Amino acid sequence: MKKLWNALAVASLAVSFASITSAQDSVNLPTIGEVVRDDAAIDSLIAKETPIQVLSSGFEWSEGPVWVPAQGNEPGYLLFSDIPRNSIMKWVEGKGVSLFLKPAGYTGQVEYGNEPGSNGLLLDAQGQLVACEHGDRRVSVLTQGGGKRTLVDNYEGKRLNSPNDATFKSNGDLYFTDPPYGLPKQYDDSRRELDFCGVYRLSKDGKLTLLTKEMTRPNGIAFSPDEKTLYVAQSDPDAAIWKSFPVKSDGTLGEGKLFYDATENFKKGLPGLPDGMDVDSKGNIFATGPGGVYVFNPGGKLLGRISTGEKTANCKFGGPNGDQLYMTADMYICRIQTLTK
Repeated sequence: MKKLWNALAVASLAVSFASITSAQDSVNLPTIGEVVRDDAAIDSLIAKETPIQVLSSGFEWSEGPVWVPAQGNEPGYLLFSDIPRNSIMKWVEGKGVSLFLKPAGYTGQVEYGNEPGSNGLLLDAQGQLVACEHGDRRVSVLTQGGGKRTLVDNYEGKRLNSPNDATFKSNGDLYFTDPPYGLPKQYDDSRRELDFCGVYRLSKDGKLTLLTKEMTRPNGIAFSPDEKTLYVAQSDPDAAIWKSFPVKSDGTLGEGKLFYDATENFKKGLPGLPDGMDVDSKGNIFATGPGGVYVFNPGGKLLGRISTGEKTANCKFGGPNGDQLYMTADMYICRIQTLTK
């Protein structure tokens, strides 16, 4: 995988890190939360007594973690979004956090709501950074020359709401969700041009296909290992659910089915809603929701929950061996060692 280029960020940016205070250059990391074990099967995924480590803190609202593998003499590192600050941050083991890119999701000249920055981040087959951008209402790629290129910003001539999260299929097609969270007034914003929140596929040839508009607030998105199922989170307080969609041979989706309903947990006061997710090599789903990161087996059985005690927005596997789960939990960046990858 080729090196990510961030010359654009280095050349033009400055930010104060005075409020980012925790675990900046230390290997002695504080811990939070606990692992709630609902089924003994979770012990094969997360060993007992494994702590949730806090890597850094002081962010406005962290999101979109993605692990960038080591290249040559450069160690691997974590990138993540701080949406309100319109920034992408970089965390390196033992060194802490630095600014990677700003502006990250909004390049306009006037104030643009509370969540203008990038959200979901991922790498394409060339190792380039792909970002779901709230303020600029597009999915972009940071090219190897350091400049950005728009991958998609409209559906049938109408601007997207605010792309939220995305995942690549092995053939290079990009699947993404488009709720209205990045718009200053969200659903009621006069700048909305689409009257629905869609799940889309952007084919390698640039063709955009609307796959479904049945979900009120589509958010996190991930494939099963065999790519026969697409999971989509719905961050709706009245229907805090995950759905599973069969993936047809042409890449479109069949009828969605309820995978899990966490609405009651939200109503009980557990913090957060269904949001970002990742899937391990055996098909177990790690999905953020009310009360932390839910761990499901492929059949939808809840095995347990990684409870951070905070609204937990997203999670992705990474680290040198791919077996560490990185989590964005409100102001924190967290990590837990797993027995899977």
